[in-house]
Amino acid sequence: MLSVLFGEVGRKATPARLIRPLHVLYMTDKVLLSAPRILYHARMSEQSTTHFGFRDVPVADKQKLVGQVFTSVAHNYDLMNDLMSFGIHRLWKRHFVAISGIRRGDRVLDLAGGTGDIAALIKPVVGESGEVVVGDINAAMLNVGRDRLTDRGQISGLRWTQLNAEALPFPDNSFDAVTMAFGLRNVTDKDKALADICRVLKPGGRALVLEFSKVRSELFGKLYDFHSFQVLPKLGRLFAGDADSYQYLAESIRKHPDQETLKGMMERAGFGRVEVRNLSNGIVAIHRGYKL
Repeated sequence: MLSVLFGEVGRKATPARLIRPLHVLYMTDKVLLSAPRILYHARMSEQSTTHFGFRDVPVADKQKLVGQVFTSVAHNYDLMNDLMSFGIHRLWKRHFVAISGIRRGDRVLDLAGGTGDIAALIKPVVGESGEVVVGDINAAMLNVGRDRLTDRGQISGLRWTQLNAEALPFPDNSFDAVTMAFGLRNVTDKDKALADICRVLKPGGRALVLEFSKVRSELFGKLYDFHSFQVLPKLGRLFAGDADSYQYLAESIRKHPDQETLKGMMERAGFGRVEVRNLSNGIVAIHRGYKL
């Protein structure tokens, strides 16, 4: 069973403190955050369209469209992941953190971390002397995660901020590790985001990306495609009343760079010793690189 899962390797409480970049506003126990200023890479600004699932859309519209999807699914996000992965995403996330190399006392930035799943796993590892900064571009996702962890009593050492992964509001050399689980495929300019992740890492720090990827087996890939495009949208309509968002999520996986392409992108962004680890026959992959 483990070889199937891990493939080639293996009453609301007081809200948690929020990091306040220049664009953040908040009130009472809800995070009210203004839309962050969108900074595009020069190359991206020259392009007229980009992909949103299988559709071509104006570059300037993609962030808004992705935001609508995740605002729609925010309160059913765990259900969405269960439907997409048959519940195995919980094991993938635990494995992701277990092999991360994160240590006690580390300062970690968890991008696309709005629901708090990865932060909840990392915080016991870094301990009281460490810190986890949870960043997400979507305020609804941040509200869900912040409230969930607060209700569990997980407040100390956690900070929450709305941000754009393409323009991180942190100084150079700020973090020992940056994690991003199931978020990179939704970023408009992935090259810009990877370069900025490298910038905010301390020398010797590591970036870890957990993302859906290219299935290695042709037969298994056909079964996975059937589930993604024929079953998943129907389940989304049945359980969440939202077939379109689930259709987009399935399409976004197919448009995401495969394992070797993403490895090359990380190397061009400045990372060294980039490693790839496939899980569940390549349904997802973990990419790890170091700022040398």
